[in-house]
Amino acid sequence: MKDEINQLDAENERDVIACFTLFKFLRPHLDERGFIEQVREQAHEGYRIAYIQRDGEIIAACGYRVMTFLAWGKVLYIDDLITHPERKRSGMGSALLDWLLDRGKQLGCNEVHLDTGHQRHDAHRLYLNKGFVLSCHHMSVKIN
Repeated sequence: MKDEINQLDAENERDVIACFTLFKFLRPHLDERGFIEQVREQAHEGYRIAYIQRDGEIIAACGYRVMTFLAWGKVLYIDDLITHPERKRSGMGSALLDWLLDRGKQLGCNEVHLDTGHQRHDAHRLYLNKGFVLSCHHMSVKIN
């Protein structure tokens, strides 16, 4: 049986809370209340969460949004992509990436982009196998 990818409504707090347990692995700085508030705020900017659920447990999830850039045009940007640590190498991250690439096409995007931590070597292998290329360095500075 093929796992179905579902999208949640950011206003449905029950769905957002269900995703928090998984997102906590990727974003440990957030508590449940902060996560809910952040997802709701980002939803106003076009942020969406999609997930794969098996046996009542969310085992993989992604957060994404569509943005337009002068440099690249219309882009589906992947904010978050996480597979439960006990389900790594199960094909769930790959399934979500395939879904995101298709979603980008459906939405008329020119490209799909993401940033990834330099230490996430397993994730890098997946991205490279899906055709992503290392095309720039992302830089940031804290101002608060």
